[in-house]
Amino acid sequence: MTAATGHFTQPPAPFSTLEAAQSTPAEARQRYRSGLTAPTTGWAAGFTQANLVILPQDWAFDMLLFAQRNPQPVPLLDVTEPGAISTGLAPSADLRTDLPRYRVWRNGQLVDEPKNVTSLWRDDLVTFLIGCSFSFETALQQAGVRVRNIEQGRNVSMFRTNVACRPAGRLSGPLVVSMRPIPATQVVTAVQVTARMPQVHGAPVHVGAPQGLGITNLLAPDYGDPVDADEDDVPVFWACGVTPQAALLASRPPFAITHAPGYMFITDVPDSAYREP
Repeated sequence: MTAATGHFTQPPAPFSTLEAAQSTPAEARQRYRSGLTAPTTGWAAGFTQANLVILPQDWAFDMLLFAQRNPQPVPLLDVTEPGAISTGLAPSADLRTDLPRYRVWRNGQLVDEPKNVTSLWRDDLVTFLIGCSFSFETALQQAGVRVRNIEQGRNVSMFRTNVACRPAGRLSGPLVVSMRPIPATQVVTAVQVTARMPQVHGAPVHVGAPQGLGITNLLAPDYGDPVDADEDDVPVFWACGVTPQAALLASRPPFAITHAPGYMFITDVPDSAYREP
C-alpha cells in the first residue's frame, strides 16, 4: 500500500460469483478502491447500485431539469453539494475512488476511463446518483426469474434507441435501455416485480420486437456485453441510467465524469428501501 494514496499496489485477489454476491457494500467498494475492475452486476446482492454523473455547478440545473423531465431513465436518488466527495447513500464511501471504473468527458468526447478521479476533482463539481436496474436483479432472482447476464458472468447489454428524451436546458439525447432475455413464461413476473421499484427504473419500457426501438442486432450492444438468450427467451428492455451519457455526447458540456456503463456505485441502502408494497 502506498503512503501517498493509501491504495494497494499488488493485483487484487480473484473472486468467485458467490463471494461477490455475499460481499457487503463496504467490502465491494474496498475491492474497487484497491484496484479491482469488474462489472458490479451480482455484487453485494440486495443493496442498491447507482449510476453516477458529475458535472460543474454551472450545468447542475440542466441536469436536475433533465432528470425531472425524464424520470424513468434518470430517477434521482441523491444530489451532492458542490465539491462533496461523499453521499448520504454511503457516508463512508469516496465518490472519487470507490467505483471500479469511471469515464471522463471533455466537450462531449470520452477522453479517459480511469480507476479513480481524485486528480480531476474540483470544488465546483456536483454529483448526481441515479437509480440502476442492477438493483432489481436480486428481486427478480428472488421471484424465480432467470437473470441471464448474472448466470453468464457478463455485463448487461445496453442500447441507444430511436426514442428521444425530453430536452432540458442544454441537455438532450436519446433514451438508452438495458436488455435482459427473459423466459417467455416469466415476462409477466418480471414486469410485476420491477414495476414495484420505480426509483431504480421500474417496469420495462418495451417487450419483444427490438426493431421498435431502432435496435437491429441484440448481439451488438452499444454498451456492456452481448448476452446469450435461450430459444424461448423474450428480449425485455428497461430504461437505463446510461441515458445521461448519451446526452453528454449529444450536448457537449465542457467537462463531466460518469461511471463506466455497468461499473456502478454500490450504496449502503438495501434494495427493499426502494421497493413499493
